[in-house]
Amino acid sequence: MTETFAFRFDRRYAPLLRMFGATPQRCSLIIDDDRLAVRFGWFTLVTPRSNIASAEVTGPHQALKALGVRTSLSDRGLTFGSSADRTTCIRFHEPVRIRPVDVVAHPGLTVSVDRPDALATLLNKSTR
Repeated sequence: MTETFAFRFDRRYAPLLRMFGATPQRCSLIIDDDRLAVRFGWFTLVTPRSNIASAEVTGPHQALKALGVRTSLSDRGLTFGSSADRTTCIRFHEPVRIRPVDVVAHPGLTVSVDRPDALATLLNKSTR
């Protein structure tokens, strides 16, 4: 089974998001039986599905903390954000890195996909 999620884009922040190469055509999250693959403009993250520990819906967030490619200074969590509305926070068993460049491994990823509840439900089914 393969499921694809689009990112929800807030048009007000389109110029900022283009700095990361992030447009609706260049952003997606794909989950299949074996892996999670996320593309956010020029950045990608791929990890085995077995590395997913849990997922939960969060938000809304402050735009300053939720948009673009961001790493939290408090917990090293990564954000691929195109909207400050509701998001899905994915936690991993083993920290992950993004490509093409990354300096730290991330224990979690927050994404602003179009169906955050459906993504959290799908990912939590695979962790049981």
